[in-house]
Amino acid sequence: MASSKGSGPQVIDISKLNLEQLTALKNQLDQELQFFNESLQQLKIAQLKFSESGECVEKVTPETKGKEMLVPLTSCMYVPGTIADAEKLLIDIGTGYYVERDVNGAKDYFSRKVKFVTEQMEKIQKIASEKSKLREVVMDMMEVKLDQQLAVIQQQQAEAEAAKAAAKAAEEEM
Repeated sequence: MASSKGSGPQVIDISKLNLEQLTALKNQLDQELQFFNESLQQLKIAQLKFSESGECVEKVTPETKGKEMLVPLTSCMYVPGTIADAEKLLIDIGTGYYVERDVNGAKDYFSRKVKFVTEQMEKIQKIASEKSKLREVVMDMMEVKLDQQLAVIQQQQAEAEAAKAAAKAAEEEM
């Protein structure tokens, strides 16, 4: 969609587009839908990560102080450790930064992150749904245009056959 004088999206009557333009529009919509689906998958992973972290924070109580646990060094390597302070947690807030929070602050942080990611997912799902509906409309219009072209070709073939028959009849009369 093009914009005129920055006043927002311009409405285009797709019935006035030719088949080539409709195909280009459909391809663009396909790419946008793929991007939205990939974004939703990434957001779902982030949502799950924040949700799991929030659930783990729920398990941290003053009674867990001094308890042994496995500390991950990599995704598949752990070392034994002991919880020294069950009231303060280090939270990864992204790009290598960590913030110290108390248990309630950590719960609040993860709850807010889950809520934010969920809201973003809902926005993207709404946009993707609208794009999908638009894609269906474009596909329907492409089908109409193809049917019209087929009808024109059949009409031309019928006229050509009629002209041949008339020419043959005129030739036979002579």
